[in-house]
Amino acid sequence: MAAISATHSIPVSRVHHQLSSPTSINFANRARLSVSNYFRPLPAVLSSSFPVTTREVDAGNGNGDESLSLRQICQGHVPEHVLRRMEEIGYVVPTDIQREALPVLFSRRDCILHAQTGSGKTLTYLLLIFSAVNTQRAAVQALIVVPTRELGMQVTKVARMLASKPTETDSEQKSCTVMALLDGGMLKRHKSWLKAEPPTIVVATIGSLCQLIEKHIFKLESMRVLVIDEVDFLFNSSKQVSSLKKLLGSYSSCNNRQTLFASASIPQHRRFLHDCIQQKWTKSDVAHVHVNAIKPLPSCLHHRFVICGKEMKHQTLLSLLQSDAPESGIIFVGEQSEKSKKAGNAPSITLLVDFLKISYKGSSDILLLEEDMNFNSRAASLSEVRQGGGGYLLVSTDIAARGIDLPETTHIYNFDLPRNAVDYLHRAGRTGPCFSLRLECILDSC
Repeated sequence: MAAISATHSIPVSRVHHQLSSPTSINFANRARLSVSNYFRPLPAVLSSSFPVTTREVDAGNGNGDESLSLRQICQGHVPEHVLRRMEEIGYVVPTDIQREALPVLFSRRDCILHAQTGSGKTLTYLLLIFSAVNTQRAAVQALIVVPTRELGMQVTKVARMLASKPTETDSEQKSCTVMALLDGGMLKRHKSWLKAEPPTIVVATIGSLCQLIEKHIFKLESMRVLVIDEVDFLFNSSKQVSSLKKLLGSYSSCNNRQTLFASASIPQHRRFLHDCIQQKWTKSDVAHVHVNAIKPLPSCLHHRFVICGKEMKHQTLLSLLQSDAPESGIIFVGEQSEKSKKAGNAPSITLLVDFLKISYKGSSDILLLEEDMNFNSRAASLSEVRQGGGGYLLVSTDIAARGIDLPETTHIYNFDLPRNAVDYLHRAGRTGPCFSLRLECILDSC
């Protein structure tokens, strides 16, 4: 059995240390891996016959005034009661993406928000939406498309907090309503709401949204802002990409709306910009706001690798947990293959949860989150994670890797390797603020 650690740009396969047994591993001395050496901006793949007339905006080049508060950037664009609510929640100092992108967005340009996980992209596009909608008008004016129900619930919560009913001093200002049109919801109730008094903002998954559009219940003629969150995930999803392209091109016109795409990862982003214009998903002056292009993950993350025999993975993970004693963590497990399902094998995630509940002696609760769970069970797991007073170990598939905010998370464990560097980036981005201990550990069979 071999434990492999890597630092800087040394290939991990070249550094070996022999171990006598998994239970005797000294994890305290594992080397850190500098992630910046592994994530580089991908080169553009463009035909010279298709020029792209866009302007990239990079953080740190002087475009944004670092002395301005978030209120000062938004003043004159975002309603006063939203700004007050924003400050009450604690949003005062702008992040890099907010400082660079908001002036571009307030000029009503289409935009691609490209920045690290946890960098403030959600608040950025919500502030734009509140600057663009007219609450006196009963119509859907802003649409936010998300890949999962869990992310949709999170975005809806933030939007409703910002849109909470104005105080008496703002009695003439009508409250902004936010609907969550998500997979697993009650479409019958949503139909009644849309017919009676359409909400101002809708947060939707693409499946539920297209059902109502095709039945002519959801109308887009009044839509002023369209946001596609985790855009690369949606375009890479065979189940969702066709409906997404219809939404961008057939169901509505880019000339009648302001379009935003957001993600921490947009591989070959220059090619994507080119496609946005050629396919008329955006207008031709679309801006690409790319923050921290060289460091797609925060530098305060520590990345460590362990390789063991397949039959020892459970025991090695247990040794890691006992050594690290994480306050709270997420253990990512790969989805069960179709071949394994047909063979009648138990999912590896279920086997792992059962093993940890028996063998792990820490104080953290062992919780499960996966796509095959019903929506109520998934919501219950996330609710327990967010509201529980103690620590947690959330054993999850990649459903937890995209956009879900779990700020108490201190450790990420990849029990199964992610499929690619982009998936690694999103998994690692689930750790909490930099002032907490942030570790990234990977287990894989040899």
